[in-house]
Amino acid sequence: MTTTGNQFTSLRNSDVGVWTGRGCCLRLLQVLSTCIAFSLVASMGTWRGDIGNFSLFIWCFCFAMTLIIIIVEWFGLQRRFPFFWYNVPITFACYFALLCLSASITYTTTFVQFLPLSPNRDRAIAAITFSCIACVLYGMEVAWIWDWYELGSNPCYVHTIPGLLKVLETLVACVIFAFISNTNLYLHQPALVWCVVVYSICFIQAAVAILLKLFKLKYTLPIPFPIFQVGLTLLSVIFYSSAMVLWPLYQFDEKLGGQAQRSSDGSCRDDLTYYVCAWDQRLAVAILTAINLLAYMADLVYWARQVFVKD
Repeated sequence: MTTTGNQFTSLRNSDVGVWTGRGCCLRLLQVLSTCIAFSLVASMGTWRGDIGNFSLFIWCFCFAMTLIIIIVEWFGLQRRFPFFWYNVPITFACYFALLCLSASITYTTTFVQFLPLSPNRDRAIAAITFSCIACVLYGMEVAWIWDWYELGSNPCYVHTIPGLLKVLETLVACVIFAFISNTNLYLHQPALVWCVVVYSICFIQAAVAILLKLFKLKYTLPIPFPIFQVGLTLLSVIFYSSAMVLWPLYQFDEKLGGQAQRSSDGSCRDDLTYYVCAWDQRLAVAILTAINLLAYMADLVYWARQVFVKD
């Protein structure tokens, strides 16, 4: 293998065949687990609720993308993308591990526990089990790729601190989008609409940063990539700081039309519901906003040190 043409295979050359076999087995098990999970939930009918639909989307997406990765590597198509493919499998594996974990937790706590004893409850529990298995399998793939890549000469992006932070930022934003799919939470108040705009803009910025790294396009920028990152991340911190103030203020302050107590929300009074009530959605978005603000602040500190602190 040449150093330039096949940098994406920064696995130790003598062990590529072993890794290929292990990787193929892992991904086949991942495809099987996610396929069984979404098939079980789909068989429950259309009344599975918002959380059921959200979890169903996660398992379908993980299944489809893992199958595409298998096809690409099975037919050797990754050789057409020698400068960025080595980042793709582990990046998706990181996302899928976290997505399957979040689906397992939310589906259990907001849906399954309210189901009466029935075949549908058994299907839901089985779906959670296979979702957890898929999470473990994706985690194993991340750990094994981490060990097999020679990180010194050609590190994967998600092996770095900013890469992991970008994965966290975009994933948390996706979960926020799932909760704010209920437009009744914010359309009545311009300040809350601004918060939704903030989540969208910052998600796009983080996704652009990831794509620039994955596709080796950072050198096409007119300014150095660290300075570019400082600017984008600082903007995200400012935007998220405004959302951190406005979202709780207008959602929970009664003087501004919010609801301070969960009991005041009529949609939360019935325990036997198959969806997250509006007040819980508001609280979840507030918590996730705080998490992402901390992630962006840590990201800003990292890039500021790269730009302004000289060793």
